[in-house]
Parts: sequence; structure tokens; C-alpha cells
Amino acid sequence: MKGIILAGGLGTRLYPLTHITNKHLLPVYNQPMIYYPIQTLVEAGINEIMIVTGGPYAGHFLRVLKNGHELGVKHLEYAFQEKEGGIAEALSLCEDFADKQNIVVILGDNCTDANIRPAVQKFKIGSMIFVKLVPDPHRFGVPVFNKKEQIIKIEEKPKDPKSSFAVTGLYIYDKTVFDKIKKVKPSGRGELEITDVNNLYISAGKMKWAELKGFWSDAGTFESLYRTGKFWAEKNE
Repeated sequence: MKGIILAGGLGTRLYPLTHITNKHLLPVYNQPMIYYPIQTLVEAGINEIMIVTGGPYAGHFLRVLKNGHELGVKHLEYAFQEKEGGIAEALSLCEDFADKQNIVVILGDNCTDANIRPAVQKFKIGSMIFVKLVPDPHRFGVPVFNKKEQIIKIEEKPKDPKSSFAVTGLYIYDKTVFDKIKKVKPSGRGELEITDVNNLYISAGKMKWAELKGFWSDAGTFESLYRTGKFWAEKNE
């Protein structure tokens, strides 16, 4: 299985910090933010990784990560997202890299100490999303459950969330994900939404879910960046 880290975007919510580098290279306690998703993949046994980035500071990743060997990565590739086309559009750039294999996808600002290796080893076909109880689900994609605790729909940033779970930026997909991306149409903000891709898996009855155990946070706002750094600082005391 191969790993994909989506680390594009301009990081406007973190201006003025992101006037000088890509958001995913900002420090989270004692290491760059991008190290955390890499470590999540490597600890799950995935050492072939592609990083999708974009914007004016994309070249900074080369200086920080080099070939990835120091972080346990056997093979590291990069792809450049030329426009703000959304998460699904960024993922579409990885089809040749995936080479018809199953893939684990993680957003570059997701920091977790959860062990996903068992889920990765058991995965065969379809898709799996990882969810987490959060105090502010309206900021995220929110799963809607039926009485059997099956996900019947994911709502993107709903004003009235139907559960307190957030869909984290951590997914496992089979090779059909790229065909599904091609079926998705741009949303109102002109982007290809990963929520629409996930809903196609749900409609086909091919979606499973698991709750992340341990710490998880995105680090895309000042508040979450501070909270994430504080967690890792205290964990490493």
C-alpha cells in the first residue's frame, strides 16, 4: 500500500505566518508539521509516499524533507497542484503513483498519535474513513449515522451537525477512488470535494469507518496549531 499526503493550499487562515513558507512546514513543537503525517504513515508500514503541494513555497519541501530517508521513507515523490482545486483534485494527481494499489491518504495538517497499522493491514476493498469526537463538528465533514451505526451520508461543514464526529483528514481507498473523482463535479466554491467522493463510496455500500484512538487535531488555525503544539510538548516531557 502507498501513502499520499495532501499539503497544498495557501494557508490563508494562518497569515501572516504563511507569508514566508508553506503552512505544512510551520513548527509544531519541535518539528515541522509535515513530519507528523509522514510518521503516521511510516508507523503504519507505509514507506512509499507522494506529497502533493502547491503555491509559491512548494520548493521548500525539498530542503526540509530531501529524499525522506531520515524519516524512514524508502521512496518519496512530489506532485504540484497548480490551482486551488480542492482535496479530490489534488488526489487525482496521484493516479500514476498509486499504480492501481490501495492508498492511505492524509492531509498534511493532520497530527495524530493514533496507530492505524491494524486498519491498514486489514483493509481489502472499498474505503475507510477515520472519525473523531470533536467539540466543533461544524468545522468539518460530519458523518450521519443510521440506527445500525452505519454512515449513510457525510455533510460538509453543516450548520446543524447530526453527530459530534468529525471526518478527520485520514482515509483509506481502493483503486476505484480515481474513477470516482472523475465523476465528481465542482462544488459551489469551484473545487472537487473529497466529501463527494466519500459519498459515492457510501452510495455503493463500500464505506467503513473507525474512530481514531488517542490524540488528533488539524493544525490549520492559530487555535489548533497552538493546541497541537502544546499536546506534543507535554507528551515529550
